[in-house]
Amino acid sequence: MDIEHTERAEDAALDAYSRVVTGVAARVLPSVAALSVRTARGAGAGSAVVVGADGLLLTSAHVVQGARDGSAAFGDGTESRFRVVGADPLSDLAVLRVEEAPVPPVELGDADGLRIGQLVVAVGNPMGLAGSVTAGVVSGLGRSLPARDGRLVRLIEDVIQTDAALNPGNSGGGLADSAGRVVGVNTAVAGYGLGLAVPINATTRQIIADLTTDGRVRRAWLGVAGVPVPLPPEIVERTGQRRGLRVVEVVPGSPAGVAGIYLGDVILSAGGRPVSDGQGLQRLMLGRAIGTRLPVTVLRRGAFVDVVAVPTELTR
Repeated sequence: MDIEHTERAEDAALDAYSRVVTGVAARVLPSVAALSVRTARGAGAGSAVVVGADGLLLTSAHVVQGARDGSAAFGDGTESRFRVVGADPLSDLAVLRVEEAPVPPVELGDADGLRIGQLVVAVGNPMGLAGSVTAGVVSGLGRSLPARDGRLVRLIEDVIQTDAALNPGNSGGGLADSAGRVVGVNTAVAGYGLGLAVPINATTRQIIADLTTDGRVRRAWLGVAGVPVPLPPEIVERTGQRRGLRVVEVVPGSPAGVAGIYLGDVILSAGGRPVSDGQGLQRLMLGRAIGTRLPVTVLRRGAFVDVVAVPTELTR
């Protein structure tokens, strides 16, 4: 009886797992497109998800790099031309628009609420196999992925690590949670059993909005570089913050230099938000910060010092 009970419990668990995965597939797959792209370098392929009722699609920037348009094929057999509305290599996100979107948009979720071990489902078109679904778990959070645009190099922050199988062609497809909300855009295969996805969160939503309205992402520049350092116990007790960003470089004449930030200062907060690493500062450097007053608190020789910087636009 114990063996039978265990087998029944295992069957029930498997059925519950299957119901979740099939439910996510039924909800998300119709809104996934297989992309065919042709550039000067040759033909390419990838995936995209419909995110707007007006024909907007979201994909990876590297999928459409060097292309202005291409074709998008949907699961119901329809095919439509797309044009690139805007691409941002530094976040590896791009927005496309199709002439006709025969399917409803996906629901976007919030990756900031993900937990390690949580079930996720990757949908896309790996190896030319349209409408493929793989399931796995969130195996890591808070990863960083370097991205390059010409001479500019930036870390894509809060990248999602998953063991859901990803292969060439999955790039640009959606990573969905158990409720069928797309919480990431699959971007890279980092190794056997290891895939990475750009998160959908407040920062990337702003990037998507900028690409949709302006076709590009404007970024702010402070002109400072730093390394994370632990804070002294008395500062931890006073602020509740364990790490800060020690300034190791200040570009002469930069907004940071003009504001009075010096080598050796430890940045504690910027814009009212704690700063514990370079990504924490980078997160604030989107277009809305350009030309605005940015209060910065630094620790200098054991004393708190407040300065105000005015970030300028980052140019290539």
